[in-house]
Amino acid sequence: MNSPTEAFSTAGSGNPESNSAGSSSGSPFSWDDDGAAVAVSLNGVPILAYTYAANDPQVESPRPYFHPVRTRTGDLVTAYRPHDHVWHKGIAWSLPHLGPDNFWGGPSYRRGQDYQWLPNNGAMRHRELRRITDDCGRFSFSHTLQWITQQGSLVVEEERTFEVVPGTDASYVLVFDSAMTNVSGEDIHIGSPTTEGRDNAGYGGLFWRGPRSFAGGTIIGPGGATGEELRGQRAPWLSFVGQHDETCRFSTVVMVDQPGSEHGGPEWFARSEPFACMGPAPFFSQEVLFKAGSTLRYRYGVVIADGESDSVRAEALATTAREVLAGAPASPAAGR
Repeated sequence: MNSPTEAFSTAGSGNPESNSAGSSSGSPFSWDDDGAAVAVSLNGVPILAYTYAANDPQVESPRPYFHPVRTRTGDLVTAYRPHDHVWHKGIAWSLPHLGPDNFWGGPSYRRGQDYQWLPNNGAMRHRELRRITDDCGRFSFSHTLQWITQQGSLVVEEERTFEVVPGTDASYVLVFDSAMTNVSGEDIHIGSPTTEGRDNAGYGGLFWRGPRSFAGGTIIGPGGATGEELRGQRAPWLSFVGQHDETCRFSTVVMVDQPGSEHGGPEWFARSEPFACMGPAPFFSQEVLFKAGSTLRYRYGVVIADGESDSVRAEALATTAREVLAGAPASPAAGR
């Protein structure tokens, strides 16, 4: 298995396509790429590693993930392979119900049968590095992937980009952009455990799992709404405030949907107990028809901020992310 912590110590030959270390003159960013993961530092602080060629066990649905993810002062805000759900990997694009296949990891929920361990755990395999660069103070990484079922069938080809943009108020914004094309030759219905019959369990999409110490933290939504009652509600953004062991400092994570998204405002999956997690869930309560040959694009901003937040600061951080999303360049898949 890739060791996510080792990614911060890799150094390479200077070739940006493989085994590279990079930075631009005067840029706040530096990065290392070992051919399987890229580690990014901001103003000398390691803030995130993105493992793009994961080799996890098949039952965990191997797929790219962000971990460790840290604030600008170095506080860790992600968990990796927690013992209760070893398929949870920091921040990851994960779909539990892509037709009959599971690209989330672990068992699959089936109507009237609860969770079942099935031979349906697919993998998202890195195919080609397209871009790794620092453009005007915005770090950018782009690659292509193939989604392959456990039986070996290619069902989705994806173009994925992430960007890191320094923010104000002790924060930065992680922009995640995925364009998935159905190459299976057949229509696919994308759903969730809720569309399969489990109440209020519509997880799937860009999913964040917080560290153990964040259990019991605060979920905050627009208008000052708080608590797990926000699960299943539609909103343009959601945030989570947690406290760290040892330092007793607080950090805030805010996730924002692309303004004006053609998919409409997502429903949200979020928990504070027994562990911290959050994510916009575009397939929460209603299946999405993924037509053969079509492309679905999803785009989000994730704010990682030092410090505790109330509803006013959470809204301000969400506004910053919306501004970044509005001003970011289109991905290579745009316009398809």
